[in-house]
Amino acid sequence: QVQLVESGGGLVQAGGSLRLSCAASGRTLARHGMAWFRQAPGKEREFVSAISGYGITSYADSVKGRFTISKDNDKNTVNLQMNSLKPQDTAVYYCATGPSSGTSYKSTLYDYWGQGTQVTVSS
Repeated sequence: QVQLVESGGGLVQAGGSLRLSCAASGRTLARHGMAWFRQAPGKEREFVSAISGYGITSYADSVKGRFTISKDNDKNTVNLQMNSLKPQDTAVYYCATGPSSGTSYKSTLYDYWGQGTQVTVSS
């Protein structure tokens, strides 16, 4: 059984930073794509960033240059470093993993999801 557990969310002022982590069990991240999505109240879940099994990264335009995704294959974790946070980044952040090494901005590609971690950015 694949399990994903996010951590690192919290409350931060605009311009601040947070680092989210996603610990995986039951699946080797070195061979699977991973992604972060977020969902704000009243809005649809949206793509934030992804990293393939080969380490190729992608970002939503709204976070490009501010967020950095990385993974530690030894620890089987994926991290999302979020800098220069804005109030519009406020959302529940979810990590997800897919059945192959590839990634997509579409949530339907991913077959396992974490429970989510709240990120709140105050103005």
